Amino acid sequence: MPTPFTIAIPDAEIADLKARLAATRLPRSVEGAGWSDGIEAGFLQSFVDYWGNRYDWRAAEARLNGFAQFTEVIDGETVHFVQAKGQGTTNVPLLVANGWPSNFVELLPLVPLLTQPVDGVAFDVIIPSLPGYGFSGQPTRPGMNLTRVAPLWAELMTKLGYDRFLVSGSDMGAGAVMALVRDFPERLIGAHYINVYFGFPKPSDPTQEEQAYFDRLNYWQFAEGAYAMIQATKPATLAVGLNDSPAGLAAWILEKFRTWSDNGGDVTNAFDLEDLATIISIYWFTQTIGSSVRLYKEAFADSELPKKPARHTVPHAILLPQADNPAPRAWGERNLWNIVRWTELSHGGHFPALEIPETVAHDIRAFHGQIS
Repeated sequence: MPTPFTIAIPDAEIADLKARLAATRLPRSVEGAGWSDGIEAGFLQSFVDYWGNRYDWRAAEARLNGFAQFTEVIDGETVHFVQAKGQGTTNVPLLVANGWPSNFVELLPLVPLLTQPVDGVAFDVIIPSLPGYGFSGQPTRPGMNLTRVAPLWAELMTKLGYDRFLVSGSDMGAGAVMALVRDFPERLIGAHYINVYFGFPKPSDPTQEEQAYFDRLNYWQFAEGAYAMIQATKPATLAVGLNDSPAGLAAWILEKFRTWSDNGGDVTNAFDLEDLATIISIYWFTQTIGSSVRLYKEAFADSELPKKPARHTVPHAILLPQADNPAPRAWGERNLWNIVRWTELSHGGHFPALEIPETVAHDIRAFHGQIS
């Protein structure tokens, strides 16, 4: 049976965080550089002040503990998860997964939207934390990649009494969903993705739309992709500074939330500072920034990840936020089977469950309605 889990950070750790934030040494910035050099100095200084002096972790902790949380040990790995039961006459099990630099907090806005019934149908929402993320265990041996996450989550759903279930994933979570589709298709009612994985092998005969997409990706990887290369090659070196300095951790994560979201240049247009501070605080208190970025090294070495799965009957839905470098449909059709729903948005970014949760919840409901 899953073990009930309550977040309870010791007072001494909160005091230590505040002391470290108060002692922050920010580097000099180049006048006029703004966000072009990375994190903008004025914004970071303001956030450090907010996090250290006005943010209330205990209030956030109480809010998080309002969601039923559990841990389950599967194949030697501790899996943390939220389980929110639907209130409908029909309740559909739904596993929802996030990626980096986020954690389960990103997905919590979906819970009230999906557990309440519409025409009698609601969802049992299960939000597992990836290995090395949040309150899940930190793998101590190499090889815990996204392909290996799939059997952990399939077994978790078995233990929770769900023979078949719906899945939805973004970023690294989408990689784990891909592995579930590939290795456990008989367990899945349907698979819902945020965007299409860009790492499938490029064809020799791309369509015009695909080639334009590849060109955008090439530019993005040159301008924005250095973080992924260092996380995939030298995660231990990077983790030392991020695990020791809360300001450094905040800078590394906040810059991504600004760059990857639909915010018009101001990250607070897309997110509440409290949510950002809560996400970063969980990284800090659990000391999981190192294990989270190491998943990039494991994912890059996972030879199964970019393979198109064998033909199957799992229906697929793709939701494409405007600011997330959306893939063309030809790319989706080339690499995925059974796409029955394709929704291109004029808004939203890389974290849609936190940016536009109503849109995500609606799309999941509509997808289920199409395939049920």
